[in-house]
Amino acid sequence: MRSLRGRRLPRRSVQLLIGLFLYGVGIAFMVRGQIGAAPWDVLSQGITNHVPLSFGVVTILVSIVVLLLWIPLRQRLGIGTVLNALLVGPSADVGLALIPADQPLWLRVCFFVIGLLVLSAATGLYIGANFGPGPRDGLMTGLHKKTGWRIWIVRTGIEVVVVAVGWALGGNVGVGTVAFALLVGPLCQYFMRVFAIPTHTHPEKRVPA
Repeated sequence: MRSLRGRRLPRRSVQLLIGLFLYGVGIAFMVRGQIGAAPWDVLSQGITNHVPLSFGVVTILVSIVVLLLWIPLRQRLGIGTVLNALLVGPSADVGLALIPADQPLWLRVCFFVIGLLVLSAATGLYIGANFGPGPRDGLMTGLHKKTGWRIWIVRTGIEVVVVAVGWALGGNVGVGTVAFALLVGPLCQYFMRVFAIPTHTHPEKRVPA
């Protein structure tokens, strides 16, 4: 019999691609909210202030740099990892092209809330597809294994550094950045349960050969 993983490959593939596209759209909504971006997006915003590249292209380049940091950490790439690095940036550019900028405050707050929800659901989709972690997630888990520090310490340390550098370069840090830090974890955890796709048959439910 084909494995459960193999039988669900079409669904997993579609879920991965939808998740990565929506992740970029979620980023675009939060950026257009202009009340403070997520830590890594603050960095991308800051870099775009100094180079003639789009937000999406900078996001791809940052992801590639992060993947290079995987090498000394001996992290293994998955197809989902590579596609995350290559597709999230362009989908963010699409979202930024379609979502209007400089809107009234109430609408910008709505944009941010929509973006946070879309990004969290997208995280559940692409992680639930089981094709490998995103570049930033892999950096976090790799440093956790290498240093022995707790996950929350590693994640907090990474994001503090990223926000500080992005802010110094002119990225948008604000109440949205704080809201993201507080809410994204619980929201992603919820959506990961919703969209998780089992890839192994439970032992007692396997059909004898």
